[in-house]
Amino acid sequence: MTQGTHDAASSVLDGVGEVIASFGPVTITPDDQQYADLVRRELNQRFIGSPEAVRLVGHPSQVAPVVQQAVREGKRLTVISGGHCLEGFVFEPDVQVVLDVSRLNRVYYDHQLNAVAVESGATLMDVYDALYKTWGVIIPAGICNSVGMGGHVAGGGYGMLARQHGLVVDHLFAVEVVVVDAAGRARTVVATRRENDPNRDLWWAHTGGGGGNFGVVTRYLFRSPGAKGAQPSEILPKPPASVYVSAIGLPWSEVSRDEFRRLVRNFGAWHVANSAPDSPTNIIGSELALTHVHDGFIGLITQADATAPNALGVLEDYLHAVLDGVDTQPQALTRDIGEHRAMAAFETPRELPWLQATRFIGTENISLNDPTLRADYKSAYMRENFTDAQIDLFHDFLTRPDLDNGDLSVTLSSYGGKVSAVDPAATAQPHRGARFQLLWMALWGDAADDDRHIGWLREFYSAVFADTGGVPVPNGVTDGCYVNYPDVDLGNPEHNRSGVPWHDLYYKDNYRRLQQVKKRYDPRNVFRHEQSIRLPS
Repeated sequence: MTQGTHDAASSVLDGVGEVIASFGPVTITPDDQQYADLVRRELNQRFIGSPEAVRLVGHPSQVAPVVQQAVREGKRLTVISGGHCLEGFVFEPDVQVVLDVSRLNRVYYDHQLNAVAVESGATLMDVYDALYKTWGVIIPAGICNSVGMGGHVAGGGYGMLARQHGLVVDHLFAVEVVVVDAAGRARTVVATRRENDPNRDLWWAHTGGGGGNFGVVTRYLFRSPGAKGAQPSEILPKPPASVYVSAIGLPWSEVSRDEFRRLVRNFGAWHVANSAPDSPTNIIGSELALTHVHDGFIGLITQADATAPNALGVLEDYLHAVLDGVDTQPQALTRDIGEHRAMAAFETPRELPWLQATRFIGTENISLNDPTLRADYKSAYMRENFTDAQIDLFHDFLTRPDLDNGDLSVTLSSYGGKVSAVDPAATAQPHRGARFQLLWMALWGDAADDDRHIGWLREFYSAVFADTGGVPVPNGVTDGCYVNYPDVDLGNPEHNRSGVPWHDLYYKDNYRRLQQVKKRYDPRNVFRHEQSIRLPS
């Protein structure tokens, strides 16, 4: 099939009975001009696919037939939505068919379920824009505007409003999934959080169980627990009408080793001390971007609910606490740092309408939109603060002179607050006791530099967690890893010497239950990748 062959074209009914025009599914092969763009959709250019075909769907009803055909023909199938998987799971070498759901991007109200439906190909900015402009509500999802909902929600996404409203999955009422039974039949299942729903475990598995494990999500449906209203404006949280945004930089050339230690220790200490579900400081969401010295700046980006009592005072107290003992004078953030663009206008906190601020902060750093960059990532959850020896390791690796790359960083992000109000077993996302989270990130352009950058990242991460086998094992101080920042090294005993398997770093005690869900809904292991949920022995 060439030039985007239409296997079927149709008009279909949407979730509220409205007839809509739909294309597809469309089959795109290596003979088609657009194939190269569709197999380079991963954020990380280390992973470029070579499947036999990409199947692009235009409506949820088209997903099951595509899955059925792949199963019938014995083709290895994976799924892509926003293309932000940080490992090569979508384009593993033996993948033959990639199901692209990026055109499933509608956001609408489902009257029957009294929930807001979000199709799995919608991006975060699509969702924020539609929910807020239409009904004045939001879901507390992530920052990066082009992340697809398909994987973000399944992994238990978080963002700047997590401390106020919890994780995105804390507001998930239902999920619509195409699954494959033991006989090889593809079918669409709607699973809700209702206690008497026979498919409730499938809903639970999508509240942090990760993408690519159980089936193809076509729709997520959101309604907050306890919501009593019958209108979309009444069933989800409202964001602040406005927020204060602060962005300050500390010039690396002026930051001493002791000041660096104070800065990192202060950030961790504040979050450990201010992470109760009912803390008045939950109006704060913040990121400390520790860049490589070659970047020139360390950055602190903070958002605060401007409508809260004494909001500016809470924000100023936070900034003073994090900068306590740091004599270097903060400056305007005039350079891109980590995942953020330069934000020179926010050296003094400025008040912006919530949606405007969200769009601004979520606009990707140009380096994350560069089609030539290669990357590697690692993550950790922290329940308590770092030791001084660990902080010194951060300084040592971030000032190493043998790397002249400013796109090396570790970002510390706010967590806790309302996130910790949920029992670790109530959703599949178990890291409810964490106070802050870390993302290691290395970006570079030349494949010849792979070993140098990946080696630096591995050595850095392993050194920080040397006392627990090179990884942040779940204990009283560390709390494992974030499944939406996948890391294949966690499954390699050369890099994970802890004896704690990769799946327990992601899922902790919830893994065995996830395996039972896998057995029930994907007994043939159709939906799999290098770190997918394994069928129970």
